Amino acid sequence: MEYHIQFSADKNALVLLDQRKLPCVEEYYTCRNVEEIIYSLKEMVVRGAPAIGVTAAWGCYLAACQLMDKHGQAAAPDAWAKDLEKLLLDLADARPTAVNLAWAVNLMRDLYKKANPQTLKGLVDFWKAEAEKIHADDIAINKRMGAYGAEVIDRGDTILTHCNAGALATAGYGTALGVIRAAHEQGKNIKVIADETRPFLQGARLTAYELHVDGIPVTVACDNACALLMQKGLVQKVVTGADRIAANGDSANKIGTYGVALIAREFNIPFYIAAPLSTIDVETKTGGDIPIEERTPLEVTHVGATQITPDGVPVYNFAFDVTPAELIAGIITEKGILRPPYNESIAKAFMK
Repeated sequence: MEYHIQFSADKNALVLLDQRKLPCVEEYYTCRNVEEIIYSLKEMVVRGAPAIGVTAAWGCYLAACQLMDKHGQAAAPDAWAKDLEKLLLDLADARPTAVNLAWAVNLMRDLYKKANPQTLKGLVDFWKAEAEKIHADDIAINKRMGAYGAEVIDRGDTILTHCNAGALATAGYGTALGVIRAAHEQGKNIKVIADETRPFLQGARLTAYELHVDGIPVTVACDNACALLMQKGLVQKVVTGADRIAANGDSANKIGTYGVALIAREFNIPFYIAAPLSTIDVETKTGGDIPIEERTPLEVTHVGATQITPDGVPVYNFAFDVTPAELIAGIITEKGILRPPYNESIAKAFMK
């Protein structure tokens, strides 16, 4: 599944499958400028750390296009550099927890400064090529990750996952679901349990959708059924994604992941994280330093247009929690499976 993030040369726009409408409606949202990219990120048209990074890379390209429309193809950097930096800062601030957003913007900025194009046309052409490369690289990285991760999946396993870390959360193939896809492709006869993932229901709406489309057996379970499922012996492995991993291995993922990891430890079930190295933030020392996004109460007080809580009752809607490194059996990356102690294995992975 790679059709959910597409660059349209005809429209000179990024075309995104609107994940707010899935699984019932397949509708696309077209981003022609930075403002529309930011809207797509804030409003969850597109979500998932790697997909956010790919979208941000294309957002940088569209920023350069906007400025070329304003200043002309031949404009020199002194005419547009300040405006460009403002657009990049706005883009990087769209969502706080997923490190891939800032990673992509910083990478595009660094590449541009090294290449030092002397006109806006030069910057536009350069950034288009780099965005295309980041897009293609993400798919290749996910497939390498899947191959490594499939090694820990045994024939006949039922794997529980939380949120959506599949093709829809990446440029294609997926991180946690990439591991599942690879195991399925190897004929390991696996099954998947998808936590519904309140309040945005990414598991019920998105994970179940894409696995069902691909013919991988999947069953949806309420979030609060996790302990019972493990107690009954219905789960052999847990694999989730991550939105930011600290230098010590503490991992931020969708709210509820920490609870799943705690229950998995109780029942001696291996809990794995699958994420590219770009999700590891070596500047963030521990999970306590990871900013946790708080989202609108409406996601909790309403399901669609239907209100389910009384007026005037306050809501906690933290979008993420942090799973401590000691609960994680391994971090599956494109360079192999990192094992404890994570301070050492993460540092070595970045030295390779």
